[in-house]
Amino acid sequence: MKETVVSGIRSTGKLHLGNYYGAVKNFVQMQNDYNCYFFIADLHSLTTHPTPADLHGNIKHVLVEYLASGIDPENSTIYIQSDVPEIAELYLYLNMNAYMGELERSTSFKDKVRANPDNVNAGLLTYPVLMAADILIHKATKVPVGKDQEQHLEMARTFGNRFNRLYNTEYFPEPYAFSYSDKLVKVPGLDGKGKMGKSEGEANAVYLSDDPETIRKKVMRAVSDGGPTEENQAKPEPIQNLFDLMKVVSNADTLAHFEDLYSKMQIRYGDFKKQLAEDMIIATAPMRERIQDIAKDDSYLRQVAKHGALKARESAQKTIREVRSLIGFKSF
Repeated sequence: MKETVVSGIRSTGKLHLGNYYGAVKNFVQMQNDYNCYFFIADLHSLTTHPTPADLHGNIKHVLVEYLASGIDPENSTIYIQSDVPEIAELYLYLNMNAYMGELERSTSFKDKVRANPDNVNAGLLTYPVLMAADILIHKATKVPVGKDQEQHLEMARTFGNRFNRLYNTEYFPEPYAFSYSDKLVKVPGLDGKGKMGKSEGEANAVYLSDDPETIRKKVMRAVSDGGPTEENQAKPEPIQNLFDLMKVVSNADTLAHFEDLYSKMQIRYGDFKKQLAEDMIIATAPMRERIQDIAKDDSYLRQVAKHGALKARESAQKTIREVRSLIGFKSF
């Protein structure tokens, strides 16, 4: 029996380099070796209240880009979260044993409260419970997540183990972070302040579907500084972020060349950014072409979504039947 892998991406717009190198690239490698469930997290995206048109369009973006990135719907189960209602049912059961204190201590919840004080909804508070339901519904043991999601994964283990203790069973296995690389990848954004993300604005992220000119403009506007003032000095965060991006998309010789120039106080950020932009364009070119082709084929997209929902529900329905029995729900 192959181990089960589960991971998903929120349907809040187009996929960017952070999504690809932090998650989707691993998905492509995993699908031949594991029993993989890759989902589009449209229920999670409701915390930001998208319009119906935006919600549907964003789901399509992610589905197209999953396929364009190389995820094979025959080797993996690709599905839309809301097509599997059993996830919401398990979310309800897990919520009954999730405590306010632990949810309020979640780092991501505190970050969201600070960033959006006028939209502190219950979905944000219980976000880790829904993520746990996503994982536990398929009894996954491996979850490819970024560094920022490790706490959520720890909470998924907590909720699964708590269920097991409460109902005197060993039903849910413990899920752990998983990557084909030696460490979890965190792809920085262009704003100089942390990871690449959609919520930080268009200019912070380079999308897989961005055309070459858009990529060049975004990278040239990336936050930098006046340059090093002494040899071999430590790089400030915005500059280290740009070098970390180059580490992801460029070859080792290119990175070493610019590292050397920085150490010798000879770096010209204009040249550095031009090289970074061109390497991003080359890295995304194959996916950009496939995105354009797949996006036109609505019948294929419908077929993939329907096929994925059937496969995901087969697993989810089995889990819910067994969970209901363990809890004590029985027919008369």
